[in-house]
Parts: sequence; C-alpha cells; structure tokens
Amino acid sequence: MPETPSGSGARSGDVVIMVGTMKGAFLFTADASRKRWSMDGPHFPGTEVYALALDQRGPEPRLWAAPTSAFWGATLRRSDDLGATWSDMYQRPVKFPEDSGLSVKRIWQIRPGPPDEQETLWLGVEPSCLFESRDGGDSWTPVDGFMNHEHREFWTPGAGGLCLHTIVPHSEVPDRMLVAFSTGGVYKTSDGGVSWAPSNTGVRAEFLPDKHPEYGQCVHKVVSHPDRPDRLFLQNHWGLYRTDDWGESWQDIANGVPSDFGFGMAMHPRDPDTVYIVPLESDEFRCVPEAKLRVYRTRDAGASWEPLTRGLPQEGAYETVLRDALDTDSADPAGVYFGTRSGRVYASADDGDSWSLVHEGLPPVVCVKAAVIA
Repeated sequence: MPETPSGSGARSGDVVIMVGTMKGAFLFTADASRKRWSMDGPHFPGTEVYALALDQRGPEPRLWAAPTSAFWGATLRRSDDLGATWSDMYQRPVKFPEDSGLSVKRIWQIRPGPPDEQETLWLGVEPSCLFESRDGGDSWTPVDGFMNHEHREFWTPGAGGLCLHTIVPHSEVPDRMLVAFSTGGVYKTSDGGVSWAPSNTGVRAEFLPDKHPEYGQCVHKVVSHPDRPDRLFLQNHWGLYRTDDWGESWQDIANGVPSDFGFGMAMHPRDPDTVYIVPLESDEFRCVPEAKLRVYRTRDAGASWEPLTRGLPQEGAYETVLRDALDTDSADPAGVYFGTRSGRVYASADDGDSWSLVHEGLPPVVCVKAAVIA
C-alpha cells in the first residue's frame, strides 16, 4: 500500500496549503482564485508533523517534511513531485554528535537559506539547537556555537518542550541571524553562528520571579519582513512586542487586543507594517477569548489592532491556534491561513477581510505553511 496517494497535483500558479497534524500531513491545493480546495493525504499517517516547508529556489519545488514517529523518532523527508513520492526515511539523518549527550526529539522548523545559496538550509530542533546543511539537505551538522552555548544548562523546557521554533536570517547582512526558543528567548549572532548573545531587553517573563531576565523568556514566535529586516515582531507567552533595531530592545505593542497571550504570528508578504495574530484567553485556558474565533491584524506596526471575523464562528468556538499554525502566501491580495487544535483549516483570499472553511475533521493541527507554486 503506497504511503501517499498521488501527490497534490499542483501546477505553476496554484496555491498549496501544507498542514501538519498529530497524525500526519495533508496538502490542500487551489488555483489562483483560492475558492475551491482539493485535499491530498494523509502523508506519514500516524506520525506527528510539526514542520513543513516548500523550497522553490531550485528548478523544481522541493517539499520538506519532518514526521516524528513514536518508534523511529524524528526524521526528515523530501519530495520533488509535491508529495507523489517521498525520500527514504533513513536518508539525511539529523543527529547530535555522540559525545554531546543530546538526542533529537523533534524537528520544529525547516528554513531554506538565501536565494543565492540553493544548497543551504537550517533546522530548529528539540532540545533547542540550530542545525545547518550546505549540501541541499544530504547532511546536517549542529551549529557548534549554539550547541555548546554557556547558557544551555540553564535553558528549561516550556509546556511544549525545549524547542527552537523560529529561525530569522537577516536579509541584508549574511552573518546575522536571530533564533527564538522556549524557554530561553531570543538569541542572535553577528558572526555567522560562531557566537550567540541573548536579545530579550524589554520582553517580560511573567512566570519568573525576575520579570525581565537576560534570558529565560518563553517566546512563541518571531516574524520579520525582508524589506525591513531590522524590524521584527514577537509573540511571547504573555506579551506582544516589536523591535526596530534588530532585537537590541523590544517595545510592547499590545494595544486593543483581548489578550496578549497567544502562539501564532504571521507577516504580510508585501507590507512590513502588517502582521496577523490569534490571541488566546490565557496560559491556563488556551482558547480564543469569549469563544469567538478572531484573527487580529495590525496595519500600522502594532499601534492598533483590528479583529477579522467575517466567515469565522463568533460563539461557542473554543478553538486553539498553535505557534506554526498561521501563515500567509505571496499572492495579491495575500492569502492568510490557519489551523486549529480541533482539526479545522480556514483560509482568506483577501488579506484576512473574509474567511472560509477549507476542511474540518482533521487531527489536531500543529503546522500550517502556504505558498504559491512558482
């Protein structure tokens, strides 16, 4: 019995939503109108898929997935035909050195490198570490300066684990990169990964006696726009923040939101001032406030936020959207997508102004990535 039916069948100009769940991955495709979606899957049935990515830097789109099996552990798979076939699960192993005392529990993030470095990719894994490949993903090595950081012994797991979930390379300065993980906060390098410094000034750790430590914050997501790389937005365990100086300091931008607790955060593809979030009531009750499913959008870099509700349930919606379950595509107008712990996937084809249900009844959604096929 084949592991996947026949692939997504996506063509140039189509839009694909890659959905990772607790029981496998699903691909939804539509033409440029994004009105009708077809589903392919499950891929890797029965496994958790916390990370997906579509790499379009080469001659053909390459789909990456990181299924985690209860028996085989974390694996990395790739497909060059949009899911019709997948690479062998024993290839491209992602492992710590034997003398490190560390073992990869889960892959949380797959990040293709710069457009002019087609062989470069990065992974964020649990326990928190950054892995790098310089040969198109055939081999992987941990970034030594991060793996052996002097703070490692003080980093502790959050509720979701000790996970490096965000990788933000600087779009203009090749040696700069910023990563975020729970619980440790934001760290950045200016020397290509040789050294890493915490970058959490202004971000509070509500759960610690010292509310503003040097490190130890529980960051949930960081996003940026390549046209303005020194500006970043951060969704914390409690708190919404922006920096305009590449993380030297962070300012609170929780203006007019029902809660500043949440996980998901997504950047508009063309506007560096537009960001999307889905607030949750609290860390004790991780459902949308008032049981109203609302995506919030800022168009002025966090000075104000507006709820986007058209087409979304506004009563009895005890939904949760996790850190990587919210994304945008590069179409115009932009598509915005998210998935819920109840197994629903929603889509907007008009910058978030209105929403439609793509599918319901999936296993709990943990990852949503979207792209227009080049």
